[in-house]
Amino acid sequence: MKDSVITAKVKRRELIILLCCFAVANVVNWCAIIKFSTPWYEIFTQVGYIVVTTLVLYGLLLAMRVAWWILSGLARKK
Repeated sequence: MKDSVITAKVKRRELIILLCCFAVANVVNWCAIIKFSTPWYEIFTQVGYIVVTTLVLYGLLLAMRVAWWILSGLARKK
C-alpha cells in the first residue's frame, strides 16, 4: 500500500478555506441577530450552530471542488 503525503501548501490552503467558511457562518449569524433584533450575547451562545454551519459550507465546497476536478479531468481526456 502506498503512503500518501499531504504537503504544507495543501494544508494551508484547506485551513484558509475552512476559516473563510467560519467567517461566512459568523456573518450570517450577525445578520440574523440584526434582522431579528435578538441580544448580542447570541454571538457566543450560538457557536455550536456556527461550527455546524461551517462544516456544512466546507462540505458543500468540497463536493463542488471534487465535481469540478472530475469534470475537468473528463474534458481533458477528450
